[in-house]
Amino acid sequence: MNLSAIHNVYFIGIGGIGMSALARYFKINGKNVAGYDRVSSDVITALQSIGIDIHFSDSIDEIPKYYFNQKETLVIYTPAIPKNHSELNFFKNNDYYVFKRAQILGLITANTYCFAVAGTHGKTTTSSMLGHILKECGVNATSFLGGIAENYNSNLILGGDEVTVVEADEFDRSFLQLSPNIACVTSMDADHLDIYGAHDALELSFKEFAEKVSDKLFVCKGLPLNGLTYGIENNADYKVENLQIINGTYSFDVQTPSETIKGIELNLPGRHNVLNAVAALSMANFYGVSLDQIKNAIKSFKGVQRRFSYKIKTKNLVLIDDYAHHPTEINALAHSVKELYPTKKNVGIFQPHLFSRTRDFVEEFAKSLAQFDEIILLDIYPARELPIEGVSSEWLLSKIENTNKKLVSKDQLVPAIKQANAEVVVMIGAGDIGELVENVKNQLLKND
Repeated sequence: MNLSAIHNVYFIGIGGIGMSALARYFKINGKNVAGYDRVSSDVITALQSIGIDIHFSDSIDEIPKYYFNQKETLVIYTPAIPKNHSELNFFKNNDYYVFKRAQILGLITANTYCFAVAGTHGKTTTSSMLGHILKECGVNATSFLGGIAENYNSNLILGGDEVTVVEADEFDRSFLQLSPNIACVTSMDADHLDIYGAHDALELSFKEFAEKVSDKLFVCKGLPLNGLTYGIENNADYKVENLQIINGTYSFDVQTPSETIKGIELNLPGRHNVLNAVAALSMANFYGVSLDQIKNAIKSFKGVQRRFSYKIKTKNLVLIDDYAHHPTEINALAHSVKELYPTKKNVGIFQPHLFSRTRDFVEEFAKSLAQFDEIILLDIYPARELPIEGVSSEWLLSKIENTNKKLVSKDQLVPAIKQANAEVVVMIGAGDIGELVENVKNQLLKND
């Protein structure tokens, strides 16, 4: 398919963070863009503000008429859309160009020099940091991100069409659609077992992805892949040394295969983000960007929305919003909170994401959540799934070995948080809990 011959691009599931980056890209490049999503959101409002037509009912009648030109219309959908979706089936049954998001990302990046960031955790922060480094250092790259980068207030860093940065998503084996020149793999923990069935199948998919990398692969030390390694104070090819926290900022040196750069400053919490920074550094440095330039860019990187995002940060009260939805991510989050606020009481509010993920990792979720001083659970956010018998937040709650725990409804969340009387409040999850944060913030500030 020739993308230059396409005039109309229609998105089914346009509010997804990866989908919306593509929608913004096509709109900026002069295409007519419209789409459907189930509900509105801040992401959708931002798309509407640049002239993208979006509706919220699954109705063929609501599709703008000029999208019914088959030869000039491309339809992009997310795998989260149900198979019985009437708009999707209309386009499929009438021989339109219908592709998944990953296939289009593969087409866009196929003729570019492509940086791809893979891993079950760390993709969004690492790719956002890499995109920021390249932009700050004069590399005219376009970066498609899975989160809103604070420096740009966008999930798209617009540049030229010769170099791209993409998240290589393992869900639905999407990353096998890409043709990366330089790539990294940050982690390979078990996840998406509703797709893969077993961890071994997930690892095999990552190995297939690694074989597609043409120039150089970087892997976090300890992963079962061949490539240049990065890590903290071990024998990795890119090694972090002298790691310390100074006034809430990480400071560290990095020894590369050829030189050492000292005094890198990272304004993000958690050792996992130090690793993400070294992954981005190693990829940019291999491409030819100097370590001094990279050092300056890392210092100015502000992070990604919903990745340890401060919503309140005062002497007596802290509210943090985080996208963590896997036990490994929650572990990293809990450790960061304890590291930064060791003497303050914290409460973690968690909305589990997917019935299948809750079922597959219930013991791990229970152990990671128990690290908070107090835990408040919301009901499971189903996303693309139907309920699974016996799998519920009440079941997860029963597994948590911490007596300071409760399950509440959304309308009782603010009273429950106030009752916890915690100085550090952490809202956690990949569902619609992010839409509750602003109200929680306003209610807490009212009483601070």
